[in-house]
Amino acid sequence: MSEPSPGPSARLLVLFDGHRLTPTQRRIAHALVRHAAEAPFLSSVEVAELAGVSQPSVTRFAVALGYDGYPALRRRLRELGGGETAVPESPAEVVRNEHQQAVLAEIAHLQRLAALLADPEPIVRAARLLAASRPLPVLGLRAASAQAYGFAYFAAKVHPDIRLISEGGSMLADRIEQARAAGATALLCFALPRYPRELMDALAVARDCGLTVLTVADSAFAPVAALSDLMLPAEVGTGLVFDTACAPMVLGRVLLQTMCDELPGAEARLEAIEQSAAARGLFLE
Repeated sequence: MSEPSPGPSARLLVLFDGHRLTPTQRRIAHALVRHAAEAPFLSSVEVAELAGVSQPSVTRFAVALGYDGYPALRRRLRELGGGETAVPESPAEVVRNEHQQAVLAEIAHLQRLAALLADPEPIVRAARLLAASRPLPVLGLRAASAQAYGFAYFAAKVHPDIRLISEGGSMLADRIEQARAAGATALLCFALPRYPRELMDALAVARDCGLTVLTVADSAFAPVAALSDLMLPAEVGTGLVFDTACAPMVLGRVLLQTMCDELPGAEARLEAIEQSAAARGLFLE
C-alpha cells in the first residue's frame, strides 16, 4: 500500500525548510501554513493582514525564499497544490503540523550531532585547552547568552575560575583583556544566529590578546569561523518564530563532560559541593 501524498501544510513546511528567515518572515510562513488551503489564492496584502506584518515584508519574504517577488512565490504555491481542499489530510499527515515538525527537526539535528561525535578528537582537544585555562572566559551574546550561562553555571562546579561574559557594550573588550591578564589561555564562545556585530569585535580582541578561541556555532561556516581556532558545529532549529538550540546545548554539556576528565580534582569539587548543599538543605528531597 503506497503512502499518502503530503497534505498542503506539509508541502508548505518543506518549501520553507532550510531557509534562514527573520522572526517577521517566520510569522508569514506560519500564517501561510495555518491557511494552507487558501494560501495560493491570497494577495500579498491579504497575507500581510493574516500575519500581522506589512505588505513589503511579504515581498521580502518571497525574495528570501529565492523568488523574484510574491507573485512568483504564489505561482509556486499553486504548483505545489496548496489549494487542494476536496480530500482532507489523513491522520498520518496531521501529525506533521508545524509544532511537531519543529520537534522532529530538532531530533534530526541531534542525530547529526551524534554522528559528528563519532570522532572524539575535536571534543577532547577542545576540552584540554579549556580545562588548562585559568581563568576560563565563556562568551555568549544575545541569543547565545543562555547557552553561555548554562555552560558557565555547571562548569563553575568543576573548574576553579569561570568568567561568564554574556553582555555586550564598552566593557566587553575590557573583560576579555582582564581575563587574559589574569592568566587565561583560551576562550569558549557560543555563537548563534543572528550574530551580533560586537561578537565579532570581541573575538578579534581575544585573538589579538593571544587567546585560543574555541567556538560552538550553528555551522562550521558561520561568520565567527574566521576568528576561531577550533569550531564545534551544532545546528539550530528554524521551524518556529524563534530559533531552538537543543543541539548546541547538548554539545556544550558533552564538552563539559570531557573537561571533567581533564580537570584534576573535578570529582572532589563536585563531592564538596554536594556535601555543602546537603548541609544547607539547599534542595528539596
